[in-house]
Amino acid sequence: MITIMNNRTRPADKPKLRMTRQRRMICRELAKAADHPTADEVYSRVRRRLPRISLGTVYRNLEILSACGTIQKLRGGSRMRFDAETGPHSHVRCLHCGRVADVATEPAANLEARAEKASGYEIVGHRLEFVGLCPTCGDKKRQAGKTLPISRRKTRRRSAGVD
Repeated sequence: MITIMNNRTRPADKPKLRMTRQRRMICRELAKAADHPTADEVYSRVRRRLPRISLGTVYRNLEILSACGTIQKLRGGSRMRFDAETGPHSHVRCLHCGRVADVATEPAANLEARAEKASGYEIVGHRLEFVGLCPTCGDKKRQAGKTLPISRRKTRRRSAGVD
């Protein structure tokens, strides 16, 4: 699932993040990307501008940037992906190729308040991910007239008592 949380406020116990040249370049590449790249894809894009950067540095900085709320880590599908947009928004993931895209949808009215009331939890955010076949995979399926294999990782459905 994809985590959607309001990361605009930094908890008081977290130190202010120093924006190094590497972190700035990672953020810049993510901001340009519409495809929610994996860490390896971010690495290859950043490496064009910073040829001496290591894959470990990119992985470490992606973790730091997501922990501080500067970027969003998308925990859906078989590979971790990253998004520069940290505000509330939904995603759609292709079950065949793993592609992830933003979806412009209006959230259900009072969804978090209803979930809080139904569960007794203090809700601080929510996850919303749509799954299906992207246009490319859907076209391939229609042309072949058969079912495409779905990625090995199954989507689990859970109910929290929210309609």
